Amino acid sequence: MKKILVAATMALGLGASGLAIAQPLKIGMITTLSGGGAGLGVDTRDGFMLAIKQSGNKDITVVTEDDAQKPELAVQIADKMIQSDNVDLLTGIVWSNLLMAVVPGAVAQDKFYVSTNAAPAALAGAGCNKLYFNAAYQNDNLHEAVGEYANKSYKKMFILAPNYPAGKDSLTGFKRYYKGELAGEVYTKVGQTDYAAEIAQMRASGADGIFVFLPGGMGISFMKQFAQSGVKIPVMGPGFSFSQDVLPAIGDAALGAKASGQWAPDFDTDVSRKFVADFKAEYNRLPSIYALQAYDAGQLIASAAAKADVKDTEAFRAELLKADIKSPRGKFKFNTNQHPIQDIYLTEVVKKDGVLTNKTVEKIFADHGDAYAKDCKI
Repeated sequence: MKKILVAATMALGLGASGLAIAQPLKIGMITTLSGGGAGLGVDTRDGFMLAIKQSGNKDITVVTEDDAQKPELAVQIADKMIQSDNVDLLTGIVWSNLLMAVVPGAVAQDKFYVSTNAAPAALAGAGCNKLYFNAAYQNDNLHEAVGEYANKSYKKMFILAPNYPAGKDSLTGFKRYYKGELAGEVYTKVGQTDYAAEIAQMRASGADGIFVFLPGGMGISFMKQFAQSGVKIPVMGPGFSFSQDVLPAIGDAALGAKASGQWAPDFDTDVSRKFVADFKAEYNRLPSIYALQAYDAGQLIASAAAKADVKDTEAFRAELLKADIKSPRGKFKFNTNQHPIQDIYLTEVVKKDGVLTNKTVEKIFADHGDAYAKDCKI
């Protein structure tokens, strides 16, 4: 009888593959659901929840709260989630200044953090941590790609970004690859909505191209004002500046703008087509790059949870590292600093069936990592 009970217990603890059935996993999602950056957070939440739903794992619970794009509030929410809600893992932050406020405290309390977007350089190099993963990119990456693209046709670029960690990483990344002259380099206030002075600088600069990293409401305001200004200098940026969540608000002023990204809705693969169709069926809109990144973060977490207990830190980390998912972006693996190595593409804003979206033009980088991995000593 004792042998039968032991055998039955073992059978209950093993799946068909012989792997342990995952224990319950509680995820704390902190993201921006109000204010000028709300569209980014909504897409993040929706992409993530689609992946969790599709995993079929009923033992995964997600607790979601709005950080209102305020670092101090994000820290308060993270502390509450860890200490009162007893979450096992955190995710969802869009903005790098908020991420920098939350991640050190989270990993110090032995909690995993899997980033859906924000990817500051400070956490990719010497400040890396074995409990911190990024499912999106490293902040510099997409900007590096535009810098490389700009070398083909532009000799004098004017570059602009908000004055916070991701903004500084963006211009650093662009300059790392761009070999031409800079007509101007300007940092604006985070959340700024009036760009008259900056547009006047652009007009007078003699630039033959403009690179802007202005996510969310900032980009909407800039592009509308730029179109109204009559300045005819070509504008380009990373995928965030022209992502699906902001294109309806920018309108036709975005047509023709070049951008960079690790994915676009027109990717011609079965996995990508299914993701786009499933997202549209669930939410009645096209997914943005933020939704794609969060979807893959959700897939990563669900994949690890199916094979390891999050309480077993090393086992769960090992499963995350495998990146055992089918990403709509295609090839995806983790670098030594737990940031992606992936392809990055040039895209162009077009109108398809009356809807503004991004069309893939060409591949800029293949198997692209980041400049900071060499300094990570995990």
